[in-house]
This record gives sequence, C-alpha cells and structure tokens, in this order.
Amino acid sequence: MTETVHLTINGLTVETTRGATVLDAAGAIGIDIPTLCYDPRCAPNGLCRMCVVEATGARLLQAACVTRAVEGMTITTESQRITRARRTVLEMLAASTDLSETPDALAQIAETGADIARFAGGRERRPPVVADNPMFVRDYAKCILCWRCVQVCAEDAQYAFAINFDGRGFDTQIATFFGKPLPETTCVFCGQCVGVCPSGALKPLRAWELEHPDGPAA
Repeated sequence: MTETVHLTINGLTVETTRGATVLDAAGAIGIDIPTLCYDPRCAPNGLCRMCVVEATGARLLQAACVTRAVEGMTITTESQRITRARRTVLEMLAASTDLSETPDALAQIAETGADIARFAGGRERRPPVVADNPMFVRDYAKCILCWRCVQVCAEDAQYAFAINFDGRGFDTQIATFFGKPLPETTCVFCGQCVGVCPSGALKPLRAWELEHPDGPAA
C-alpha cells in the first residue's frame, strides 16, 4: 500500500505520495512554481533556485524541486520575499548570459519585473561558438548551467559521460574532459543533450548555420 502525506500549499490541503517533492505536490493541484533547471526527464538538482518557496519553520527559502513533502508541512509559493529572490536570480543571470533563446527565463523576467540592466557592466560569458563535429554546435554564451545536458549524458539516460562541469565560480562551464573535441570523447551523438537544453546553448549545426549565413561556427 502506498503511503501518503498531507500538507498545505497556499492554504489548500494536499495529499501526495510519501517521497514526492513540493514541486510535484503543487503541480498536482494546478499550482505553477517557476523553474529553469528542472526537467522531468532529469533528476532534480536545485541549481537555479527559481522554484524557491517558504516552508513553515524553515529559516531559508527552500527549492521546491528537491524539497520532499512531509506530513503537516505548510508551504507558500508566492510572497514578496520569494518574488525578490527570483527576481535577483534572473537579474544576475541576465548580467552574464545571453538569455535571448531561453523563453522560460524571458517569461519570468516579465512576470517578476526583473531589471536586467541592474548588474550590467559586469563580467559576461562570451566564449566562442564551438563546432567541432558535424552534428551540433555549443554556444556557451547562452548556457545557463542548468546541468540537464550533463545529466542525460550520464546516469539519467545515455551513460556516455562525455561532458561535465569544468572550472569554479564564475568560470564554471560545461566542457569535455581535457577540453577535447567531441569526436575524441565518449560522445555517441545521440542528441539527447540538445533535446533537453532550454537555452539554445546546444543546437543542431544546420539550424545554427541557417541563423548565421555570414560565417561558420568557430
């Protein structure tokens, strides 16, 4: 018999399966919590912090995608504190990353009233586009470091382990081991990384060439 727990979300009593996340429980009753890094095809990792909520008794905001629902929990998904946190995440992301092909982020910027010029003038991620294979390009200027591509390349799907995080802090990026071209890695060109990318950082080569007819990818 499946165990269930009861919690309150925005004043509504919710029954959900033990082990379900707050994001799962909220979605089951039609409450939308914004996300950027979350994808149902990948294990949730709580990286982007867009899905933060208030939980009674918790001093800090909790990431709904990784917070498990427990008996008697009370959750608030919208408040001034939550909106301010989400807005700041978007403003900092926009200051360093090209979000022009990240529709979820653009929608959330409009919804929260984020000022994308707030941190303008700081460091920007503008590495060259990498086209080292005949299948797809890597435009890391658009990468939001959501980790989806790394996850599907590893335990969540393909078990190829061709890419991973590299660097630390602001210099963190997705890369191949030792910076090798993809054809020299364990990549099998399954395309799953392209399929889960939410920001246009990974794109089929032909699509990129159609968008940039004046010059090839570097």
